[in-house]
Amino acid sequence: MHTIERYEHGRLLIGEEGFTRTHWEACVRLNQLHEGKYFELLPQGIKFNQYVGVLQVGGLLLQIHPKAGKADDSKRWKGVLLEMLKACGRLKAQTPGSARVKKQNLNLLEVYFEFFLREVEYLIHRGLIKRYRKHTANVSALKGKLEFAGNIRQNIVHKERFYTSHQVYDYQHKLHQILAFALKIVDHFCSTTYLNDLCKRVFLAFPEMESIKVNAALLNNITIDRKSAPYERALELARFIILSYSPDISHGNKKMIALLFDMNQLWEEYIFRHLKKYILKHPELGLSIRAQESRLFYGSSRYLCPDIVLRKKDENNTQTIVIDTKWKNPGSYSAMEDLRQLYTYARFWQAEKVILLYPGNQPETSFIPYQNHSVDILHHRCKAAFVNVVDEEGRLRGDVGERVFESIAHL
Repeated sequence: MHTIERYEHGRLLIGEEGFTRTHWEACVRLNQLHEGKYFELLPQGIKFNQYVGVLQVGGLLLQIHPKAGKADDSKRWKGVLLEMLKACGRLKAQTPGSARVKKQNLNLLEVYFEFFLREVEYLIHRGLIKRYRKHTANVSALKGKLEFAGNIRQNIVHKERFYTSHQVYDYQHKLHQILAFALKIVDHFCSTTYLNDLCKRVFLAFPEMESIKVNAALLNNITIDRKSAPYERALELARFIILSYSPDISHGNKKMIALLFDMNQLWEEYIFRHLKKYILKHPELGLSIRAQESRLFYGSSRYLCPDIVLRKKDENNTQTIVIDTKWKNPGSYSAMEDLRQLYTYARFWQAEKVILLYPGNQPETSFIPYQNHSVDILHHRCKAAFVNVVDEEGRLRGDVGERVFESIAHL
């Protein structure tokens, strides 16, 4: 497997490191299917947006890491991405075998594949569930409902047979058919001996399933009950793998799978989870937190949705702080559109303080008031805050929530 590594917002041109026009055309079609959000198309290459992860087409594996300096170690950032996905609930090790994933030796695609295979292996060892289904076929003994028209058509010569519809209690149902479909995708893209061996063992132990067409509509209609509750994690991983698979984007025998994550959303979710954890650990603060709280802005369908809203209630009033997370380096000054956006949030949420929260360890600014010319409104103040998520050893910090609260003086 040939591997190319790039950072978000970087470029990859045709002819660089084995990236061919065939690969470029596959990326173009993938981008078209996803409304152009993954890449900016160049005449002879692609420019990555804020999406990071892994993309595999044919024998090429393209790894896109979070934005970092050119001198940074790509393996360090790959590990940070995996840990951030785990912190945000995108990777959950629930089965005993999942703890054996060697993240330093696997790419992101292989990590997801192994988690999925371990979940299916766990279900097999635990015992797969059976369900009733209607089965119509020729049988040698009369059981169930006799289908008269079908019986005449099928058995006009063989009078000893019966064409019936009857109930069957077996493993042939939608849950297993979805898992089998995902297993075929994993088998197609496995590139290491270890994963190939694990996939073959799981395939041999898994019952043979009828082939069905699995799409987003079918996956959305799957319901989990008490009996199928152990399947929830495996189905979640299967859904992610199936929806990331692009069977129509093919050139000869080459098919594509893309596991890509929006770093803006991942950064927002990561900060929110750490803040919520910190608040739950310190109930004496008397704080509440909400994510994506919306309010009508214009007309009947235009809403404002700040990333994070913090509130502290006391006997007299409620103090509100709005935090907007930005996964970028603002340079010397925050962008004017970001400052305008925060001012709008401040007005609609009646927040005295609003914060632009960036990754990094740059010096923080103090709260600077917006120059309101009306004396009958609350004076709003804004600041740019920075939180460094990576420690000196290249691991994610565990005190992110505390560091963010240090930026909020006198809430």
